[in-house]
Amino acid sequence: MIMVIFIVLSNLTDKGAETIADKPERIKEVNEELAKIGAKVKEQYVVFGDIDFINIVEVDNVETFLKALIELNSRGTVRTKTYLAISVDEAIRAIKTTPPIGHPHEKK
Repeated sequence: MIMVIFIVLSNLTDKGAETIADKPERIKEVNEELAKIGAKVKEQYVVFGDIDFINIVEVDNVETFLKALIELNSRGTVRTKTYLAISVDEAIRAIKTTPPIGHPHEKK
């Protein structure tokens, strides 16, 4: 099974901040919800600045993860931005082994 890594930047809404203030363990409960659909929160950080959380999530089914993110955002407690992540080693391998598409100024 191929696992895909996503970086998910999360910002709490006012409603989400109220929820966390009343029940901070809700953060871990959401991680457990994601685990049920095959998404493992590998690392999670609370950050200071214009982002509230940085989450590194390993996913075995991108389509299922997409639906989960839509559902999480639809609750009105969080807004997310999600980025596909590839390790440097994987990127180097891909660059070396993937055939070129050609460059318009390349001489033949």
